[in-house]
Amino acid sequence: MDLIDLPAKTREATIMELRDFSRRLVRELGFMRTTLADSDLAPSAVHAIIEIGAAPGISAKDLGNILRLDKSNTSRQVARLEASGLVERRAAKEDARSSDLYLTDAGQKLRKKIDRFATDQVSNALRRMVPADQQALVRSLALYADALAQDNSTKAPPEGGTATRILEGYQPGCVGDIASLHARFYSAHWGFGAFFEKKVATELGGFADALPAPGKALWLYTENGRSLASLAIDGDDEAGVAHLRWFIVDDSLRGSGVGRQLMSQAMKFVDERFSETYLWTFKGLDAARHLYESSGFRLTDELEGAQWGTRVIEQRFSRRSAGTRR
Repeated sequence: MDLIDLPAKTREATIMELRDFSRRLVRELGFMRTTLADSDLAPSAVHAIIEIGAAPGISAKDLGNILRLDKSNTSRQVARLEASGLVERRAAKEDARSSDLYLTDAGQKLRKKIDRFATDQVSNALRRMVPADQQALVRSLALYADALAQDNSTKAPPEGGTATRILEGYQPGCVGDIASLHARFYSAHWGFGAFFEKKVATELGGFADALPAPGKALWLYTENGRSLASLAIDGDDEAGVAHLRWFIVDDSLRGSGVGRQLMSQAMKFVDERFSETYLWTFKGLDAARHLYESSGFRLTDELEGAQWGTRVIEQRFSRRSAGTRR
């Protein structure tokens, strides 16, 4: 039997199909209704409940960034949820003039109900798909969502937005902040202990102490003098190879686009100087993997080890530069 290559679809046809599928998803998931997820709340309010529950103590500003709402709409949304007894404000520890958002007991109860509804909805749909298609769907949707987020993150942020908080180079306290973020995250998800935290603090401290240095750079996202996200490039000019290290984003910034902004600055840096960039990560960090792949990285190696105190599968990703080739 002869194999015949079907002609590729035009870009316009692909765009129209994606728009059609997006509209169908919006309808099937219930976003066209006045309420969502078997609750009495509008879709935006349901998402606010989910995000506040996922990051207790989140600020109204950060909530608005995640939900893509302006300041006035965010304020009205929070006020309605507060009046309904689902959300409460507490004075921020670092600045009594601002407040953090938390779910009340009633809000927590509603969030669990929403979670059950959404889980059942997705589970029922997945039963109609074979496992291989399920995994392909997850990866494809993640890449599509990341691509949409990248477009949003490249638009000029409002005055005082996240772009103004990304600083390059060592900042006082950053070594402790970033080591702490790594220690808490990897302890909670992988069971890593003091050895891992000490290694991060020692190596990052030595790296920061050497800055500025050729082929090396450190970017930090800061709020009120604290570093809440970081990414470093540790490059070798002679070899033309760069090592991406210490990339982490605090949970409170999930969905804000900070991680992608850090990655964008780093990729611009390496494209101007190096032919290849590589990184090491752990299997199972799917959100980070989607960001790496959407930035041009590809999985090149896997190995299993227990040097961190628990058995994990380490993964190496590599990326060829889009700019100058050395």
